[in-house]
Amino acid sequence: MNEIPFGKSCCFTGHRPEKLNVTEDKIKPILRDEIEKAVSDGFTVFISGMARGIDMWAAELVLGMRINSPDLKLVCAVPYDGFEKKWKMEERMRYSRILNSADMVKIVCRHYSPYVFQMRNVWMVDRSERVIAAYRGNDGGTKNTIKYAQRVGIEVCYV
Repeated sequence: MNEIPFGKSCCFTGHRPEKLNVTEDKIKPILRDEIEKAVSDGFTVFISGMARGIDMWAAELVLGMRINSPDLKLVCAVPYDGFEKKWKMEERMRYSRILNSADMVKIVCRHYSPYVFQMRNVWMVDRSERVIAAYRGNDGGTKNTIKYAQRVGIEVCYV
């Protein structure tokens, strides 16, 4: 499948766990509330950039919600082939479980380059009508994604 599944789309952006300073157990309920709000607003397609932290946690939440709402779709936007290869085994296994359960996996670039993460983020925002962001004000990819979304007129909701 080359195109996003039909439906109103929302993507996620957020820091990796070491930059968040909030545990998975504390952020997931807040993230779940924001996803549920998006669903009540008519969003059915959720796009995860599959980075450790917010991206993967949001993907897992969407997959869990899909059990009772089979119309929900998960799209995994992988920045490049082999993105997860240097992660710890537990994280790689979690990543694989998510990819195997996704409705679509898009590998944005075949190989690593300094621009793959920005290319992935632009790909996600360009296919979304809302961005759910877990952002603490740090410079980096999350900030760049939010700024790009705002520049192109995409709604940003903060958790």
